[in-house]
Amino acid sequence: EVQLVESGGGLVQAGGSLRLSCAASGFTFDDYAIGWIRQAPGKEREGVSCISSSDGSTYYANSVKGRFTISSDNAKNTVYLQMDSLKPEDTAVYYCAAAYSCSARLYEYDYWGQGTQVTVSS
Repeated sequence: EVQLVESGGGLVQAGGSLRLSCAASGFTFDDYAIGWIRQAPGKEREGVSCISSSDGSTYYANSVKGRFTISSDNAKNTVYLQMDSLKPEDTAVYYCAAAYSCSARLYEYDYWGQGTQVTVSS
């Protein structure tokens, strides 16, 4: 059974940090890219960052460049999203998802986690 399980969300003040984790199982981790996608209330889902498990290539949305860092521990089949200098506009449910390659087209992500809430207070 394919599973992606996010953890690490919570409530933080603006300027603070959180680290999200995405633990993957049930598929060949090295064959997939793992992305972080967020959805704020009343807004469409937005791709935030992605990492290719095969070569470590990383991608970031302009809105988070320089503040968020994605990394992967292939031995643990886990991807992390370190979020620093958080802003109230980062408030959203954060999902991790798996695709054959990093893509801005969210429909290309085959597997999704259940999401973790991140709330940034001003």
